[in-house]
Amino acid sequence: QVQVVESGGGLVQPGGSLRLSCAASGTMLTINRMGWYRQAPGKQRELVAAITRGGTTNYADYVKGRFTNARGNAKNTVYLQMNSLKPEDTAVYYCYAPLMGVDYWGQGTQVTVSS
Repeated sequence: QVQVVESGGGLVQPGGSLRLSCAASGTMLTINRMGWYRQAPGKQRELVAAITRGGTTNYADYVKGRFTNARGNAKNTVYLQMNSLKPEDTAVYYCYAPLMGVDYWGQGTQVTVSS
């Protein structure tokens, strides 16, 4: 059973930075594509960024140039560096790790951008 755990959320002022971490454990396989979604109150969950094992990334338009998604040195780890944060980035951020036709999700980490 794959387990996905995120960390690194918190409260930050507008213009500040946060770094989220995600680790997927419980499998000997390398997960090809891992990503980050977010869900703000009253809104649907939306894709923020994703990265393949080869390093190919894609980003939602509203985070391009501000967020960077990278694979970690340890297997099945990813990081999301978030810079120039805005109040509208406030949401619960979830790590997503699909494997063998099953979608695995972390429990989510709260990011709040407020002065």
